[in-house]
Amino acid sequence: MTASEPQPPLVAIVGPTASGKSALGIFLAREADGEVIACDSTQLYRGFDIGTAKPTPAERAKVPHHLLDILDPAQESTAGGFRERAIDVLNDLRTRSRLPVFTVGTGLYLRALLEGLADLPLRSEEIRGRLRASALEHGPGHLHEMLTRLDGAAAAQISPADEQKLIRAIEICLLAQKPLSEVHRGGRTPLTGWRILKIGLQPNRETLYQRVHARTDAMLQAGWLEEVERLMACGLPEDAKPFNFIGYRELRSHLRGEISLEAARRAIQQGTRQYAKRQLTWFRREQNVHWLAGFGDDAAVQDSARRWLATLLAP
Repeated sequence: MTASEPQPPLVAIVGPTASGKSALGIFLAREADGEVIACDSTQLYRGFDIGTAKPTPAERAKVPHHLLDILDPAQESTAGGFRERAIDVLNDLRTRSRLPVFTVGTGLYLRALLEGLADLPLRSEEIRGRLRASALEHGPGHLHEMLTRLDGAAAAQISPADEQKLIRAIEICLLAQKPLSEVHRGGRTPLTGWRILKIGLQPNRETLYQRVHARTDAMLQAGWLEEVERLMACGLPEDAKPFNFIGYRELRSHLRGEISLEAARRAIQQGTRQYAKRQLTWFRREQNVHWLAGFGDDAAVQDSARRWLATLLAP
């Protein structure tokens, strides 16, 4: 592509969990000759389907989807790995003149794609070992408190229960001797050759939480507990990353006899509400977002998004 050639558009739909990003993504892809690219760290994994709210087979049949079910549960998902795969998909869509429509649940992955990644320090097994031992000694919340002291901005974006991400963030802060957010700002190679169009879903908070509760119940009725039971029975490693996703860790605790199903249900709902709040905080920092008040499966919101996009895609 030369400087005189127009840049093809790339659509990114951001918003909290349960806000209807997938529904809006499918709608816009069908309207504008596009294909959906999942930008979600949980939907990369095969077998972890119900609790990650993957598009159903019927939804996938409506429009091509990419970057779903591409990792085994024992594999590690990273922002860098996602970026490489997403760029490959973008190159393919460009050759076929198809509109990329990203449905973004993981804000870090979108930022990695659009802004590039900094050169991060290598792993230190010594530091990781000390951090794991400290977490065992001091109990839940200790690592999150430690990261908050080192980099409050980074801590606000990581769940206190996500030990793996917390350890890596603290490790980077200690090795680089600077906050993680400062490390991420340096040495980036941004995505070029695309015109980035961002749509944000901003539903009413109370209504969103009601949807979160209803969706949790619907997932359980759809066989989420049985899905976790099958995954536990197939010999996956105890520390497989997807078992730490919201819902999967609580349901596994229930199946182990550690908590009741009702306690797991309430914990899932609470954890999902907290996750939605963190997502909203992250996405508010995104620049040049066209915000829509409502849910992505609402006909009025879809029509507003379609009309806004049409004005930008018009020749």
